[in-house]
Amino acid sequence: MESLRIALETVLPLFLLLAIGYVVKLSGMMNETSVRQMNKVIFQIFLPLLVFTNIYNTELAESFRSDLLLYAVAGVLIQFLLSLCIVLLGVKDNAKRGVMLQGMFRSNFVLFGIPISTTLYGDTAAGLASILIAVIIPLYNALAVVALEMFNGKKPSFFKILFGILTNPLILASAAGILFVVFQIPLPEMVYDAAMDLSAIATPLAFIILGASFSFGDVGRYVKELFLTLGMKLVVFPALFLGIAILLGFRDASLAVLLTVFAAPVAVSSFTMAQQMGGDDKLAAQIVVFCTLFSILTIFLLVFFLKEFHFFA
Repeated sequence: MESLRIALETVLPLFLLLAIGYVVKLSGMMNETSVRQMNKVIFQIFLPLLVFTNIYNTELAESFRSDLLLYAVAGVLIQFLLSLCIVLLGVKDNAKRGVMLQGMFRSNFVLFGIPISTTLYGDTAAGLASILIAVIIPLYNALAVVALEMFNGKKPSFFKILFGILTNPLILASAAGILFVVFQIPLPEMVYDAAMDLSAIATPLAFIILGASFSFGDVGRYVKELFLTLGMKLVVFPALFLGIAILLGFRDASLAVLLTVFAAPVAVSSFTMAQQMGGDDKLAAQIVVFCTLFSILTIFLLVFFLKEFHFFA
């Protein structure tokens, strides 16, 4: 019963925020343009502030785990290679290949990682997740560009990938947070208070806007593609990589962070990237919507299982 309660406490608030966002959309208070504009504000201001403040308030020496970092990076790279093999063997349309490849390996670690980790293990896990963001997010961005450019008939551009990484607000926020901690640069109290207030808004606002961006059209056209992509993303890969993590001895806060790396749904920005880089943007939109919805159930089941079998203390 305790495991069930913890699992519900982890995912129910996220589901409610998504539902509120969808109701806001249905009410007409926000349209597609305003949702897109709010998404831009969230990903350029609120989420970077959340990442920065989490790192700023973290003891780097205590939060840095080289084994956790190496496993997460290796897992993401192996996910990418396995997903590439699957789309090459099972999908013929290049516009779909790149989108499905991105949907299988890329997760919304920023949006899901910190709130789920914090709910389960508080500041310790939030610190681990924030440090990991500095490495995992550039990796996701680089591989996502490769995935989409690989199937649009053009040679992947190294400089385009590098520029995308260096100008990513989350990467800049991670680097700034690490610099402030390493060099012990204090923030003025008023600036710190304002940053904390704004970062507190980030998660609930991001989930509400994510819910407001949901669209359930074109489902019938992509049943096979959705089944394959979501099956790998939400069932096969989490079971495989969390199973290996358990065998390697990861437990508690570090395992909670890995859960959000491998079990979180695909990033919302995957739709925008597909739209801009010649992928099937309608398929990308459906993957984001249904992956996010079904992930609430799969994350709930994973948390329940890991708690029930004492992999979470």
